[in-house]
Amino acid sequence: MLEIKLTEAGKRYQYEWIFKNLNLHLPPASKVAIVGSNGSGKSTFLRCLSGQIPLTEGSISYLLDNKPLAEDVFYQRLAISAPYLELPEEFTLKELLEFHFKFKNKIQGVELAELPKIMYLENSLDKQIQYFSSGMKQRIKLGLCFFSDVPLMLLDEPVSNLDHKGIQWYQNLVKEYGDQKTIFVCSNDPREYTFCEQILNIEQYKIKTSS
Repeated sequence: MLEIKLTEAGKRYQYEWIFKNLNLHLPPASKVAIVGSNGSGKSTFLRCLSGQIPLTEGSISYLLDNKPLAEDVFYQRLAISAPYLELPEEFTLKELLEFHFKFKNKIQGVELAELPKIMYLENSLDKQIQYFSSGMKQRIKLGLCFFSDVPLMLLDEPVSNLDHKGIQWYQNLVKEYGDQKTIFVCSNDPREYTFCEQILNIEQYKIKTSS
């Protein structure tokens, strides 16, 4: 089980603080929504959590089963779905699933062969990703997250490009496969984070420096 602690965390681009003085202590299996207006820094905060970009100040520490987790191996313990992450479009769906689960363990109780059906993509197993619709690609991104055996999921606008049926599918994934995971959701759409018990408004940690 993963525990996360942010201490006086801050990120600055040139003279603008995206967030500053952010303290957060999350027990395992926490569910947190990150909200704020467009361009306020939600995605930046998520990328700092994932280790993609460094903090300007402060620290993020991770404890896995009460033991410190080094930053250089932390990426092995998380899965992320975001609009700016691209799928390898030359792969077929079958090849992508096989490739992904060479690097991430699959959750128990679900066989690899079942995943396309769960994602409503069983008729596209041998189709290249480049020919998938935006909604189909979004279901792949979310499926790779939820079916990876990791304690942390970072979801940026998870229902983007999903229709009503797709949104219900996402909400069912959370209920069925997300209970034991810590989940962060970047969103301005309440349908994406109704399950979150904590809401973090990133704008409350934004400091604008006068010129």
